[in-house]
Amino acid sequence: MSEVIKNRYEFVVLFDVENGNPNGDPDAGNMPRIDPESGLGLVTDVCLKRKIRNYIETVKEDAEGYKIYIKDDVPLNRSDREACASVGVEETEEKKVTESLKKLKKNDENVDIKIRDYMCQNFFDIRTFGAVMTTFVKAALNCGQVRGPVQLGFARSIDPIVSQEVTITRVAITTEKDAANKSTEMGRKSVVPYGLYRVEGYVSANLARKVTGFSEEDLELLWEAIINMFEHDHSAARGNMAVRELIVFKHSKELGDCPAYKLFDSVEVRKKEEVEYPRSYRDYIVEVHEENIPDSVEMKRMI
Repeated sequence: MSEVIKNRYEFVVLFDVENGNPNGDPDAGNMPRIDPESGLGLVTDVCLKRKIRNYIETVKEDAEGYKIYIKDDVPLNRSDREACASVGVEETEEKKVTESLKKLKKNDENVDIKIRDYMCQNFFDIRTFGAVMTTFVKAALNCGQVRGPVQLGFARSIDPIVSQEVTITRVAITTEKDAANKSTEMGRKSVVPYGLYRVEGYVSANLARKVTGFSEEDLELLWEAIINMFEHDHSAARGNMAVRELIVFKHSKELGDCPAYKLFDSVEVRKKEEVEYPRSYRDYIVEVHEENIPDSVEMKRMI
């Protein structure tokens, strides 16, 4: 691993969707998420972190130091037991694990730090985003909740989106009984004709140094994952999604040089005047007002 990051960062990501559903809302029939007051589209931070995790898992394939803690169909306590084994707790039954950890805590006051460091060193997403590890919370260990240095907000579309329901058909029949009664089945699919979304993020060098050890190498991998987070996630619902801009602000020191909002405000995204209904990224103008950025902050457009 390379050295821990020493500079604070903020970043802005622009991504778009064409004839797809970027983040369905299960409470609304899986329709695209929308702010009901403004009509702007929403994509949750959890959704975007999932894409980043999936990319890391794809390119690293559980290499040492780059495992993924929160993944499909893998119980979290299975990964927790790896950390338990590293401090000599070999129990597999959950109740016995909790009891053993409590006993260990009485004999070793540094066991919290040892377990936390093990999880951070071995799992990229804990080192990056943090995690809540229930096994250790139940055992009353302080390492159960790790606050990660990288945080994302909700993505919000630049302009109001229109969610369309499209009727679809299929000729595949489920059973022989269905074949005797009908030849096709009907269904519905919710899509956004076009939407350009903006999300803002933060990287804390202070938390990286004090808590997780998030390194310069990890940071470069994070930028790579953000740029490519939709490239290996194509599906019928998200066939045409892409990251269009990654604008990174690097402060000169660990605690930063200015408030984050000043840097975010310097990135202006607006629809071209002659465009009424945007249908591509070319219908927008993206401008960074560098005169509003302090001299001590370095700005870089990664795409």
